[in-house]
Amino acid sequence: MKLRQLKLKQRMILILGIMALIQTGFIGLFALHYLERSLDEQIGQRALDVAKTIAAMPNVIKAVEQKDSYYLQPLSISLAETTRARFVVIGDNNGIRLAHPKPVKIGHSMADDDGDTGYPALIEGQGYIAKAVGSLGWSMRGKAPVISADGSIAGLISVGYSLDRVTEIINRYRVTLIMVIICSFIASAAIAVWFANHFKKAIFGLEPEQIARLFDEQRATLESVREGIIAINSASEITTINQTAIETLGLPKNSKLIGRKVDEVLPDSSMLEVLETGEPQFDREVWRGDHCIIANRLPLKQGDNVTGVVSSFRRKDELDMVSQQLTRIQQYADTLRSQSHEYSNKLHTIAGLIQIGATDQALQLIGQESQSHQELIKLLMKAVPDPVLAGCLLGKYNRAREMGLLLVIDPESEMTSLPDKLPREQLVSIIGNLIDNALEATLKLHGNEGKVLLSMTDLGNDLIFEIEDQGPGIPLQQQDQIFEKGFSSKSSDGHGYGLYLVKNLLDKLSGTITIESGNNGGSRFTVYIPKNKK
Repeated sequence: MKLRQLKLKQRMILILGIMALIQTGFIGLFALHYLERSLDEQIGQRALDVAKTIAAMPNVIKAVEQKDSYYLQPLSISLAETTRARFVVIGDNNGIRLAHPKPVKIGHSMADDDGDTGYPALIEGQGYIAKAVGSLGWSMRGKAPVISADGSIAGLISVGYSLDRVTEIINRYRVTLIMVIICSFIASAAIAVWFANHFKKAIFGLEPEQIARLFDEQRATLESVREGIIAINSASEITTINQTAIETLGLPKNSKLIGRKVDEVLPDSSMLEVLETGEPQFDREVWRGDHCIIANRLPLKQGDNVTGVVSSFRRKDELDMVSQQLTRIQQYADTLRSQSHEYSNKLHTIAGLIQIGATDQALQLIGQESQSHQELIKLLMKAVPDPVLAGCLLGKYNRAREMGLLLVIDPESEMTSLPDKLPREQLVSIIGNLIDNALEATLKLHGNEGKVLLSMTDLGNDLIFEIEDQGPGIPLQQQDQIFEKGFSSKSSDGHGYGLYLVKNLLDKLSGTITIESGNNGGSRFTVYIPKNKK
């Protein structure tokens, strides 16, 4: 089974256990090796000290000089028992044994056992320590020269201590080491279980692969949304920023922004205020360069502590564009609905006339409807070749007839040179909202007998539209207020946004709008849109 297939807890137990085994094993082997060397040195030094002591005994010196094995053999055995040495071997200046625990070895060279000729002691007169295997097994040996009264080297004393005791001590410590390794593994496993439970609780019980997948999904999600997103931590450092935010704020695309202070990147950011107060901010307008941004800022909290702030934002003109598109869709829906309703009424009327036998009147009504629409279509095709604007006017004409009103388009109107750069959806939103307001104002005062006049011209440097209604008019003191958001003379909800949208759109197009009294007592709205935006 691969490591990645195991759960986080199992992985941590395995990894920490292996680490404990490796660390404890390494330390144990080092300790055993050091202990073995230390014991060898201690035993070797003891052997050398005993050998030097024996070599300095006058009776031993005399017997060695005389090569008296009969005296030295029992003495060596007695000294070995007294010093608890494994053996005491005495040789002459040629390295021939004078005393040995095995009498049969007397008279033979001391090099027969381990090849050690005792050179440092017999030639240089220096004692030394050696570890070797001889006829009596492995032992630590201390060898010292026997110095005569005249300073010459008379012989050699070799004292050996068995290493069985060292092996016994090492084995005992080896068992202790194994027990320590087992206990360390168990302790590491217990710590791993506790740490894994605590860690998984902090990461909501997710596995590392799940966290990585969620991170990739979050990154892809952030890059796919149309809104800019920036997040900072409690130290005001940027932790998250998507590509849309970089483009919207006009930041350098290749610069490293993660980890930088937000006030270094955005000096006037209100995210620091949210980080300090913990109070969210919604729909705040912020100017960045020459465009306005609508921003929302929310604090991130753990308990009562604010740990960061997330800000999402979008350019206001994009939001207005969405609003305009929705308005345009609503206008199209109203157009289709009004056409359907109007033609349904006409068809019912024609069907009724045919059923009662009034075929002449039915044909006359059909001719009137056909002639009226043909004249309107012919006028629009001549005066307004742009299909979007023409479609809007045709829809408003049908809407007026559905309301029992009449939308009269000045036959002298001409709108044939619309600039290509002029957004058509903005233009129809402006004209459509003004015509709707005029129809509602006229209906309020005249019922089904009113009419709205529309004239337009593209002569000169401006596009000029005049919409005149037969409503009650607008008081002078209200003419500056009607373009404010939410202001309306109507008591019902849902009003007060049409003229506000008109004014915002005209501001973007560098256009203007004027209000004056109409010839029939209503109001006349005149719109000026420059062909070349400044």
